[in-house]
Order: sequence, then structure tokens, then C-alpha cells
Amino acid sequence: MPVIEISGKPVHVNDEGFLTEYDEWDEDIARTLAQQIGIDMTDQHWKVVHFLRDDFKAQGETATTRRINTVGGIPVKEQFALFPKKPGRKMSYIAGLPKPHGCV
Repeated sequence: MPVIEISGKPVHVNDEGFLTEYDEWDEDIARTLAQQIGIDMTDQHWKVVHFLRDDFKAQGETATTRRINTVGGIPVKEQFALFPKKPGRKMSYIAGLPKPHGCV
């Protein structure tokens, strides 16, 4: 896996730019990743990102938008409002996680 520098820190990424090492992520990196895709992080964005990271640690895979809705309590419409066009992909990218299964 390639190693690139984000926010002054070396991180491992895959060919699509998603982080591949869970422990290399931090909020500074998340802010930079969000800026790269045009997302201005708010408290609601952080709520989603922290849910995703906690859920990934417990489940071993990235939550889908449906799981974020049912388990995380964040409606799918809100996910689309916070992360327009492909929310699953954008949320997992910012959270430093792999794309959810079934995400293109």
C-alpha cells in the first residue's frame, strides 16, 4: 500500500485514497480529508464519523447507511444532507475506514 502525507503525518492508503490502517487516523487527518471533498465538518458530521469509527472497531467492517440509520440513529436523509452524493463513500473516507460493502 502506498504511503502519503496528510496533515503532516504519513498514512497508508489504498489505490482509491482510503486509509488502510485504523490507528493512523486522527481528527486533523479527518478535517483535511473532508476539505479535499468539499465537506465543512460540523458537530453532526463528527457524530457520524465517531459512530462509524466506534462501530468499525466493534464490528470489524464499515457500517452501511442503513446501519447508521438503525443503530446510530442518524436518518438516511440527514446522511445525504451532510454528505451529498454517495454519503457512504464520503463518510467512510473521512472516518479513515474502508468503503462499506456494496458501495461503488
